[in-house]
Amino acid sequence: MAKETKETKKMKKEPTQKAEKKSAIAVGVFEKGEGLPRLKKHYNETVLPGMLKDLNRSNRFQVPRLQKVVVSMGVNEAKENIQVLDSARDELGQITGQLPQIRRAKKSISNFKLREGMPLGLRVTLRGDRMWEFVDRLISVAVPRIRDFRGLEPRGFDGNGNYNLGLKEHHIFPETSLERAPTARGMNITFVTSAENDDDGRELLNRMGLPFKKKGGQE
Repeated sequence: MAKETKETKKMKKEPTQKAEKKSAIAVGVFEKGEGLPRLKKHYNETVLPGMLKDLNRSNRFQVPRLQKVVVSMGVNEAKENIQVLDSARDELGQITGQLPQIRRAKKSISNFKLREGMPLGLRVTLRGDRMWEFVDRLISVAVPRIRDFRGLEPRGFDGNGNYNLGLKEHHIFPETSLERAPTARGMNITFVTSAENDDDGRELLNRMGLPFKKKGGQE
């Protein structure tokens, strides 16, 4: 039987070494909590313990948490040009990292030239890590690019701890391209929380980093 060369021995060792290295990395990520979205890690390590103490709750499941984020965009021009809808869908998909659903008219309205089933807008529902990553980019990158920004309007709460944020143009997100889509589109972002009231919902989002206006209109 022919003797193994140095090259043959090396080739046999490489897969094992790679597997061991990959396993070590995975264990390190699990133990250190790395690999989590930055904002999710901030919630687990800072927001959750702080609210647990300040709200005097007995366990972590009583502390408000972010459940999902719904991003919607109206595309009225799609009534005359369906290609506009395709372009807007691509842009919203790039912003959120998820393929948007097409929202259609539920009934016909002759005064608005609407027919049942006609596409009118787009919607994306984000959960899990993708939700945390989107909110992180919104807070740290997109919101500071709003022209003449003075803070987010705190009156957007619905009475049940959920917050609606309206944006006038989607170009504040760096994923968009002015050359490919020069028309600015408004969008609405709904933060759905487990809070039982607006005060707890606002406290949660404030600690997560959403820059609300202070009382009296000051930043």
